[in-house]
Amino acid sequence: MIIFAFVSLINHWRNFKKLHFKILLISGLLMLSGFSVVGAQEKFDEKTPKEGQTEKPSATQEKIDFRKGLTTGIQVGEFAILIYSNATGRPGLNQIRKTTVEIGKIQTTNADGSVVTSDYENRVVRSEDSLYKEKIRFYQKFPDAAYSLVYDGNKIFGLFDNAVFTPTEDAVGKFENRIWHGIEALLRYKENGSQIKLETEEKILGVPLYVVEVTDKEMRKTKFYVSKKSLRVMMLTYEDRGIKYRRKFYDHNIAQGTLVPYRSVLWAENKIVEEKDISTITFGQPLDDGIFEGAVANTP
Repeated sequence: MIIFAFVSLINHWRNFKKLHFKILLISGLLMLSGFSVVGAQEKFDEKTPKEGQTEKPSATQEKIDFRKGLTTGIQVGEFAILIYSNATGRPGLNQIRKTTVEIGKIQTTNADGSVVTSDYENRVVRSEDSLYKEKIRFYQKFPDAAYSLVYDGNKIFGLFDNAVFTPTEDAVGKFENRIWHGIEALLRYKENGSQIKLETEEKILGVPLYVVEVTDKEMRKTKFYVSKKSLRVMMLTYEDRGIKYRRKFYDHNIAQGTLVPYRSVLWAENKIVEEKDISTITFGQPLDDGIFEGAVANTP
């Protein structure tokens, strides 16, 4: 009887119009994976961690009272993982996103106000261990030049006309921020050994949000603003070299069974510095490891 009801919920997933129906489905998944979800009449009784203390990712001790909403960073992170994986969790993301080929355009606004549009292609080989072991090659084609920045799971270097070069500090910083201050930092907090905590709840333009801070092992901090209604990441903020950044995400759509924001806008302080639009994204396509090595042609 329980299995029949659970399968029925899955079959009607696309017809759910309210979050609490999705919560019921996800709750069932969480119970199967070790979470303890209490009914509406029970109260959340987990102790709040002290200031500066890391919330331990012990899912078996989590209890959720949906009248109060989610009350820890772990809960928000775990539910976000289920939303972005379309309810398949970490195993689903690892299986579907073994590799990523993302193609699109980036519009950059320079300090002098000039605007440059470039084509880009981002190729990733996913590591199940952690984000630190990923292999990433970010190719960017400008009107007058083209080059790649590569992270081989250990170091960052540049490729231009089949030659390795040392990128500028500014170029490395922007590349690193895409990696360490992206949505994956939340979705893979556990694998990365990051600290995660729910700081507060806010309303921005009438939208209620959970504000979750993730601190990785290098002490890089990213705050994620997660919609209480959809459990999608609507915005993230971070600070780099004294500059406060915020990136907003738009146009969430399903790509090969996982959720992807197809547009994002980055502000430095109060000025837009980047607008990124994905035209196509493909997961699971075979990639040659040679493209993440130094002695290869600089082609996308």
